[in-house]
Amino acid sequence: MQNTGRPRVEIVVPVRNEENDLGPNIRRLRYFLDTAFPFDAEVCIADNGSTDATFEIGTLLSTELPGVRIVRIDLPGRGRALKQVWSESRADVLAYMDVDLSTNLNALLPLVAPLMAGHSDVAIGTRLVHGSRVVRRPKREFISRTYNLLLRATLGTRFSDAQCGFKAIRADVAHQLLPLVEDTSWFFDTELLVLAERAGLRIHEVPVDWIDDLDSRVAIAKTVTDDLRGILRLSRTASSLPLEGVREAFGRPRIADPRTALAARILRFAFVGVISTLAYILLYLVLRQAMPAQFANLLALLITAVGNTALNRRITFGVRGVENRTRHHLRGLLTFFIGWSLTASSLWLLHTAVAAPAQSVEIIVLTAANLAATVVRFSLFQAWVFDDEAPTLPTFEPPAVLDNSRSN
Repeated sequence: MQNTGRPRVEIVVPVRNEENDLGPNIRRLRYFLDTAFPFDAEVCIADNGSTDATFEIGTLLSTELPGVRIVRIDLPGRGRALKQVWSESRADVLAYMDVDLSTNLNALLPLVAPLMAGHSDVAIGTRLVHGSRVVRRPKREFISRTYNLLLRATLGTRFSDAQCGFKAIRADVAHQLLPLVEDTSWFFDTELLVLAERAGLRIHEVPVDWIDDLDSRVAIAKTVTDDLRGILRLSRTASSLPLEGVREAFGRPRIADPRTALAARILRFAFVGVISTLAYILLYLVLRQAMPAQFANLLALLITAVGNTALNRRITFGVRGVENRTRHHLRGLLTFFIGWSLTASSLWLLHTAVAAPAQSVEIIVLTAANLAATVVRFSLFQAWVFDDEAPTLPTFEPPAVLDNSRSN
């Protein structure tokens, strides 16, 4: 293949303490690019904070193999390494893959081709759709699917697999988005995809064949904690990021299926409802020790209703800022009284039927009443509480008096 001096594609392989896998897998990747890949491509080994012989091995590979270079980043963090290398790259399309080459390399061309053609802006490999073939441990599968469901419930994402280590982006798009991405570690991928989606960019998904690396040293507990922090941060800040310039330059108008949008909203509402119900039960149990059931129910409902309205305002309906916040909370309190009337009447009926019911029975009855009230609350939230576009009543204007003097 003729080398034009400027690679059309640059593939970054972030590594940290990978002295065993680096040599054979970079040679395998380079051989594939030279024999089966139709575009000029460069491989960049991004060593981020290795303390073993990784950097020395990478340096030898860069002198031995044409089209391989190495960059040293002193601090650890996959996101930090990708952000630095991608920001400085001369290629048209920027990609990255894990050093273990868990993804079949035959998926590389389907990944980058839509970006080269200008059809899409970002491309991701996905292990969670029909057509992908995945071999990995049940624990990792469960965590991955749960994480992506959580992203849909909290941030309203539509892409299927945020964590697959096989992604690509057009360089012109990357140079606009990368300065807006804060995370420097594993959440980097998710944050980049969320911002791309909110800027109206087209994300292309490629089902991949994936064999899990049994020697993976990812600290799952720490990664999960950092990801949850990242989700909370994005839920607070993503709507205020300056994405309009990206949208104007590259974005496409979002055409949402109303059924999909409603399903996503119901899912987010249910997520908030679960949190509120658990908080309500805990509060009721604590308050019940010091006051009668009706008073404990009223106070627990009132406290959780305020929190429920605030969470639904932000998470379910995507309302940010202080504008109309007081109005939303006042309307939310009115819906609270509906929930309270249902639970109070259920509690009254229970105590009428049973003189001294067990607290476990009270909890069951109150939970059932809360679930019944949920449908009513969602309808009111959607149609009234957060609907600031609702038309106002028309004002009466007296009819104009006709001047007949001109017609005579």
